[in-house]
Amino acid sequence: MCIFCKIVEGVIPNKTILENDEFLAFEDINPQANVHVIVIPKVHVESFAEVSSDTMKNMTPFIQEVTEKLSLETQGYRLITNIGKDGGQEVPHLHFHILGGQSLRGL
Repeated sequence: MCIFCKIVEGVIPNKTILENDEFLAFEDINPQANVHVIVIPKVHVESFAEVSSDTMKNMTPFIQEVTEKLSLETQGYRLITNIGKDGGQEVPHLHFHILGGQSLRGL
């Protein structure tokens, strides 16, 4: 079981930002910006390369809700997903990083 699946199962604690039946958003434990949130589907999906269009269709409004909750929609934010080893994916579970709360031009 991957680390994100353990977070979904409650085995590893997290600081939840938003949650529904399908998705979980929580604070990154090693933030790279003033705001750094991870958004994952609760069902294990290896990466963006394998995600279904239905999951993405539902994940998009969830991510938008997270950014609204964090008041990032007016100042802007960065949304990142890494795919595979060469793409920098460290956890083999689809996840998006939301970075914001500061200027990200130098990051």
